[in-house]
Amino acid sequence: MATATSKNIKEFVFEWEGKDRNGKQVRGETRAAGENQVQASLRRQGVLASKIKKRKSRAGKRIRPRDLAIFTRQLATMMKAGVPLLQAFDIVGRGNPNPSVTKLLNDIRTDVETGTSLSAAFRKFPMYFDNLYCNLVEAGEAAGILEQLLDRLATYMEKTEAIKSKIKSALMYPIAVLVVAFVVIAVIMIFVVPTFKQVFTSFGANLPAPTLVVIAISEYFVKYWWLIFGVLGGGVYFFMQAWKRNEKVQHFMDRVMLKMPIFGVLVDKSCVARWTRTLATMFAAGVPLVEALDSVGGASGNSVYEIATEKIQQEVSTGTSLTAAMGNANIFPSMVLQMCAIGEESGSIDHMLSKAADFYEAEVDEMVAGLSSLMEPIIIVVLGVIIGGIVVSMYLPIFKLGAVVG
Repeated sequence: MATATSKNIKEFVFEWEGKDRNGKQVRGETRAAGENQVQASLRRQGVLASKIKKRKSRAGKRIRPRDLAIFTRQLATMMKAGVPLLQAFDIVGRGNPNPSVTKLLNDIRTDVETGTSLSAAFRKFPMYFDNLYCNLVEAGEAAGILEQLLDRLATYMEKTEAIKSKIKSALMYPIAVLVVAFVVIAVIMIFVVPTFKQVFTSFGANLPAPTLVVIAISEYFVKYWWLIFGVLGGGVYFFMQAWKRNEKVQHFMDRVMLKMPIFGVLVDKSCVARWTRTLATMFAAGVPLVEALDSVGGASGNSVYEIATEKIQQEVSTGTSLTAAMGNANIFPSMVLQMCAIGEESGSIDHMLSKAADFYEAEVDEMVAGLSSLMEPIIIVVLGVIIGGIVVSMYLPIFKLGAVVG
C-alpha cells in the first residue's frame, strides 16, 4: 500500500544551487514532491543549498519516434566520448526543446540513479520504448558494449524513420491534392453554379443534359452541404480510428495496401526493408533468432508481415531453417531468400540481411522519386477533366444562345 501511495504523489523538478563539503559552488536539478524533500536529499549528499526554485512546467509536445531516434544518437555519441551515463542523460534532457522529452529523460535518469538498470528503466515506458529497443539495450548492458549497441540502434531508428517519412510523403501528396480539389468543387457547386442557374432561368429555354446534371448536383450540395461534409469528415475520422484500434480492420487494410496498384509495390518493399533491417540489427546484437523474431514482425509496420513472422518463429523453433520458414510464408522476394540462404551457409546472416535492407531502402527511394513525378500529371489531368467538365457544362447554354442569335 505504501508503494502505491508513493507512486500517486506528484513530483516536480527543482533547480538548486549551493556548496558541497569542499566549499565548491555546485548546481543541479532534483525531482521531488516539495522543497523540504529536496533539502533533505541535498543534506544527505553533503550539499548546503543556498537557493531552491521549482521549475515552471511548460506544455510539452507529443513525443515522436524521431525524438527518440535523436535522443538515442546523442546518448550513443556521449557514451562513446566517455561521458558518464547519468551526466549524458542530464545533458541531453537539458538540451531538448520538447519539455515532454525532458520529463521522460529525467524520469529514466531518476530510476537509473536509484540503481535500476537502463533496460529496466526503459521498460517502464512501453509507449515509447518497444521490446526491440529494450532487448538491444539489455544485450548491450550484459555484454558491456552498451555504447556500440546504442549507436547501432540509433542507425536503425534513423533508417526506419527515413523510410516511414518517404512512404507518408508519397501517400499524402495525392490525398492532399484530392482534398483541396473536393473543397474547390464544393465551392463551385455551392456558390458559382447557383449564379449561372439564375441567369439560365431568365433565358426560358431548354438546357443541355450536362448542364441539367451539374445544376442538380449543385442543388443537392446547396441543400445538404452540412450533411455531405459531416458524413465525409465523420466517416474518415471513424474509419481511421477503426484502422488504428480494430485488428480485423487493420489486417484488412494492410492487405489492401499491399495489393494497391503502384502504391502496393512501394509499401511491400518498405515492409521488406524494415523487416530485414530489424532482424539484421537484432542478430548483430547477439539476440537469439527465436527471441529476435518477437520484435521483427511488429517493426515491419504491416500485420500481414507480423502474422507471417509468427508462423516463421514457430517453424524455426521446431528446427526449420530461417530461409525455409521465410519461403513457406510466400511474401518475401526471391532475392531476400537467396541472400538469407547464403548468410545461413556462411554464418553471416546479419551482414546479408543488412545488405538486403540497403537494397530495398534504395528501391523505396527511387520509387518515391518516380511516383512524385508520375502522380503530378495524372492528378492534373483528373482535376482538369472534372473542373473543366463543370465549366463547359455551365457555358454550353451560353454557346447555344450565341449560335441562335448569330
